Amino acid sequence: MRKEQLEYACSRFGTPLYIFDLDILKVQTERIREKLGDGISLCYAMKANPFLTAEMAKYVDRIEVCSMGEFRICRELKIPPEKLFISGVLKKKSDLLEILEYCRGRCVYTAESVRQFQYLLEWSDANAEMIRLYPRLTSGNQFGMDEDTLRNVIQIASISPYVEIEGIHYFSGTQKKKTEQHRKELKYLDEFFEKLQQEQQFTVRNLEYGPGTAVPYFKDRNPDTFTDEGLTALGDCIREMSWNGKVTVELGRALAALCGFYLTEIRDVKQNGDTGYCIVDGGSHQLNYDGQIKGMYEPYIKILPEGMPGQEKSWTICGSLCTVNDVLCRGARLSGVKTGKVLVFERTGAYSCMEGMALFLSHELPGVVSYDTRNGWRQLREQIETYQMNMPGQYEESGEKLRVSGTGYQNYEIV
Repeated sequence: MRKEQLEYACSRFGTPLYIFDLDILKVQTERIREKLGDGISLCYAMKANPFLTAEMAKYVDRIEVCSMGEFRICRELKIPPEKLFISGVLKKKSDLLEILEYCRGRCVYTAESVRQFQYLLEWSDANAEMIRLYPRLTSGNQFGMDEDTLRNVIQIASISPYVEIEGIHYFSGTQKKKTEQHRKELKYLDEFFEKLQQEQQFTVRNLEYGPGTAVPYFKDRNPDTFTDEGLTALGDCIREMSWNGKVTVELGRALAALCGFYLTEIRDVKQNGDTGYCIVDGGSHQLNYDGQIKGMYEPYIKILPEGMPGQEKSWTICGSLCTVNDVLCRGARLSGVKTGKVLVFERTGAYSCMEGMALFLSHELPGVVSYDTRNGWRQLREQIETYQMNMPGQYEESGEKLRVSGTGYQNYEIV
């Protein structure tokens, strides 16, 4: 995104501000699809950035939905159920029934546990309607089921006329930097699928695979897996499997990260001993880089307006929170630092805007805008005050339910 566009956004929408460049998003998605190669589908994990869901639905084969909130976003956006991959470690029965009544057999569902499988089985039997299921295989953590449990699920499903196990879901972690990690996982899956075939005569036809491809957030720290060569190698690893079913690669960070920019204004500048500090109107409650350790790694940063005179020096960039941990970066080399200028943190399109301590100290939520050459600027969210969310509400009876009034929760019904 050009500096003139960033400067325009500052003046029009203020700071702190998130910008998502949808042109970059499209280019990045096309690059990943091309490098993975023919025959491999793409799924967007919308938890990376739900603001991009409608746009990503145009470019990918599936949208992974991991919560009721995410499902309701998709429903409001009118994302076709055929696009949805209903996932998530916790699926309450009432929530799952709501999704089933809306989507029925048009989407696909994961089962993280025997309990989730039972909910799906009960609904399909009661409604005499076929549903497509992807049991999740654990990688040794709290997600999914172990091999023996998954085998039992397959056996039970085989006697149900209304549950079709269409594939297996597997995701082991994130920010993997080496292709060898992918190769090792795919080898394990290859062997497990072969055992299922030999021991239970069950053929796995589809694999939903989350490779956890890392993103180069920091200068001089570029993971192999995100390069064109790394993505091509991932595609080759998939095609080298003895198993020859259909693979959907599930990505969030890798698809969305590069399209994001976080803008925050410098409000104070000072020198404490040997360290120069600039204090910004945002902070770590609004910005998170996975892998950052107390601000030690330098992300990609611009200063606006550019081209102003000033000697380059090292700065520690701190936010507006009353904690010594609110450090966005230590040792950032910048010139022309002064109050009123704006820092642009790049590569913040995934998770960065979602994982901060949004309610800490009751600061405002930043505004959110998007840009693309066809439609120009769109304001997706204005700045929102959060102090009302951190104080008692006033409750009044309305029919059979209680509705919060007098705070920012007016539209929230308490059953």
